[in-house]
Amino acid sequence: MAVKFKDYYEVLGVPSSASEADIKKAFRTLANKYHPDVAKDKRVAEEKFREINEANEVLSDPDKRRKYDELGANWNHPEREAARQRGFSGRGFEEGSQFHFEGTGFSDFFEQFFGRGGRDFGGAGRSGGAYGFGDEPMAQRGQDIESDIVVTLDEAVGGSTRTIRLQRPDPRTGQSAIQTLAVKIPPGVRDGQRIRLAGKGQEGIGGGEPGHLYLRVKFASHPDFRVRGSSLHHELELSPWEAILGATVSIPALDGPASLKIPAGTVAGRQFRLRGLGLPVAGGTRGDLYAVVSIQVPAQVTAEQRKLWEQVAAKTEFNPRTGA
Repeated sequence: MAVKFKDYYEVLGVPSSASEADIKKAFRTLANKYHPDVAKDKRVAEEKFREINEANEVLSDPDKRRKYDELGANWNHPEREAARQRGFSGRGFEEGSQFHFEGTGFSDFFEQFFGRGGRDFGGAGRSGGAYGFGDEPMAQRGQDIESDIVVTLDEAVGGSTRTIRLQRPDPRTGQSAIQTLAVKIPPGVRDGQRIRLAGKGQEGIGGGEPGHLYLRVKFASHPDFRVRGSSLHHELELSPWEAILGATVSIPALDGPASLKIPAGTVAGRQFRLRGLGLPVAGGTRGDLYAVVSIQVPAQVTAEQRKLWEQVAAKTEFNPRTGA
């Protein structure tokens, strides 16, 4: 199966020279626009969100980005073979080991070069295996298969059932077969956790049992939160006057917006803890949501506003460099 190159810079609408901050801003803008929870056309939004998330997964990771830039759009040219062998796992390059997934949240391009590529591991199951008396093949358990699956934070909280399609080679005939599988995402699933689909791996040989299919969970990047274990961290942007005078602000949470009272004199870096608004933990409870303050200033001010700031500056003795 031909694998189509993905231009992740084009997906995010940034040049290849984009800084880490540029990539973060582009992802956040697009993710907020196409997040399935807010988009009107959910089917189109889900596909677009997966594409955006995949691009961010690569470009926001320095190691993945370096490998991707080394690969280049001419990745399938002969001169790129050495780079592929150095930088990418790509078990799909090996004859007889190609597995292709649909519905996991990653494209074939990502699966083959950055993910687990539908790799097989931990077992026998290839043609040409061991034989017993009378040239009869000995029973051999089928190989396990492992790949990645993208899970949203909403799915991690409430669980879901996903449908994926697995195209696998038949070791006996060499032909490909497509199987549709239902995958249950349990509430409280963790990033890196493996979901096992028993008996859905490679078929056994000589009457041997089939292997298993393992899907390793990768949390989808979220425009509003960073995940730290069971905790969620949100960058709370405040204006200087909100930080100085205090305010009541609305912040996003997985269960809907939450109200937070900001006391007067709040400084950048201060964290506010909202209990029970994080991800599920053992015992049916949930972690916490932390709002981390950053102070934002206007990029431009009018002449009138500038005069007001000059008046404030003239009337205050505060010096941030001395703390006095």
